[in-house]
Amino acid sequence: MRFSRSQYSVAGLRRFGAISRVLLKHGFGDVVERLFGRSGGRPKAPQGKELLLRSGFPSPRRIRLVLEELGPSFIKLGQLMSTRADIFPPEYIEELKKLQDSVPPIPYREIQGVIEQELGKPIGKIFAEFSTESIAAASVAQVHLARLFSGEKVAVKVIRPGIDGKIRQDIRLMYLLADKIEKSFEIGRIIGATNLVKEFEKTIFKELDMFIEAGSIEKFARNFAQVEEIYIPKVYWDYTTKSILVMERIDGIKMDQVDAIVARGIDPKEIAMIGLRSFSRQLMEFGFFHADPHPGNTIVLPDGRVSLVDFGITGYLDDEMMRQIANLFLGYAEHDYDMVMEALWDAGLIDEQSMDLNSFRIDLKDVSESFYGRSLQNISVRDVYDQVMQLVLKYQIRLPRNLLLLFKTFIQTEALGKILGSDASILEVTRPYAKKLLQQGYDARKLYKNIGRDSRIIGGYLKTAPRYVHDILRQTAAGKQRLEFHHTGFESLDARFEKGINRLTVGLVIAASIIAAALILNSSQKVLEFAIPLAGTHNISITALLGIVGYVIATILGVWLIVSILRSGKL
Repeated sequence: MRFSRSQYSVAGLRRFGAISRVLLKHGFGDVVERLFGRSGGRPKAPQGKELLLRSGFPSPRRIRLVLEELGPSFIKLGQLMSTRADIFPPEYIEELKKLQDSVPPIPYREIQGVIEQELGKPIGKIFAEFSTESIAAASVAQVHLARLFSGEKVAVKVIRPGIDGKIRQDIRLMYLLADKIEKSFEIGRIIGATNLVKEFEKTIFKELDMFIEAGSIEKFARNFAQVEEIYIPKVYWDYTTKSILVMERIDGIKMDQVDAIVARGIDPKEIAMIGLRSFSRQLMEFGFFHADPHPGNTIVLPDGRVSLVDFGITGYLDDEMMRQIANLFLGYAEHDYDMVMEALWDAGLIDEQSMDLNSFRIDLKDVSESFYGRSLQNISVRDVYDQVMQLVLKYQIRLPRNLLLLFKTFIQTEALGKILGSDASILEVTRPYAKKLLQQGYDARKLYKNIGRDSRIIGGYLKTAPRYVHDILRQTAAGKQRLEFHHTGFESLDARFEKGINRLTVGLVIAASIIAAALILNSSQKVLEFAIPLAGTHNISITALLGIVGYVIATILGVWLIVSILRSGKL
């Protein structure tokens, strides 16, 4: 969504000016001047505030304050940045995590207007009851409780009216700023400011489409249909639109309310195990995981089951990534660093051309060994995560977004387990699921699927290869390209080739001798018979003698050929 200033509205230019003023207010006058060549009577930076880190970069706190003041779109951008520990140092990650996506709810009449416009009926004919008070409000949507005429209790999530246009306007500004930051600051090129905006654009518009979240709920419901300990709420599709999600209301106890769980006669440690098993299944069986399992989204039901709600943030893993993660888990669980390195290699996360693999392996082992054999109460996944991210930054490894979401989910799952007093080990709980996944990779269905996929890929290569060859040859003929061939290892080719031809010739002679001898000996015609006094007198013909001689020659040559091949070691 790139743009020029001529495409931008007056309102957009005003927003642009407001952003400049916020930057100036928080001491980014030098940044404004470098980006736009002016500072326009900028105010002095707040006294007593840290402005720069020792590295010379702006302090994380100032960046957070700027994002907060710029509003919902930039707050969500900051939240995305807080998940990119492969790009930003730990102090930035910690500060950006303080960004809270909570704003005052909009008036009920605006929510009512959205519902009636989307569903085409007065709200009183859609819901038997509808609470005018919001139970949760964020920058993109807010949630109200309601009851259908069938008596079912539901939660209604409604997108804020007009938020789509505001976000699109801010994203256009973000692209402009990202371009200028990359041109003006080396750090902008290092972190890939424009790519961050692209990632934000991709994720934010998914949150604005309630059909996507409803589909995620349905996928979870199918995945856990046979798992009794997990309950997924129902989606009411007749009332769901792009701006409205109506789902079953879940009444229960938030997972961090341990006393209330115990009061119900439910073992908190078993609840933690349900959470760990659920996460392992999402990761190793389904390749689709709930990426925001905080206490408010994880509800303990009165019968001891666990329900997941709010599927606005989810992550996907393809079959190959699932196998790589399974190998990572097993490698760590079994202290097999060759397996760990191979999984990282297969995932494309390490490159022998750009990094010292021996040093990386040593650093990885140093990080990991100290955490083995420890339970959730004695190990912090967060500590592991922080140390792994130090390696990521040191070796300049860029991680896929879904892998970062997975790390984040690990941390939240660990936090819930500790709250519930669990002494389980994440590695031990996940290990059987990882082994099962790797075993399934070799069954007939999986092999057939992989063969079909690989065949399609090869077919695509075969289809495009002639065009590429034609282009190369055409450019070469026009003098635009030059082909150079370098060959080595052909010095002894003549001798080896001659030796092979000689063996082939001997083999043909042997075969011809055997065939000729067999034909002669089986012939009924006798030529020049003569007597041989051997253990009595015997008549023998010249033809029979030639056949016997042919067999002897073939036998001698055959034995010699076999011996020579065996001595060469190339049988």
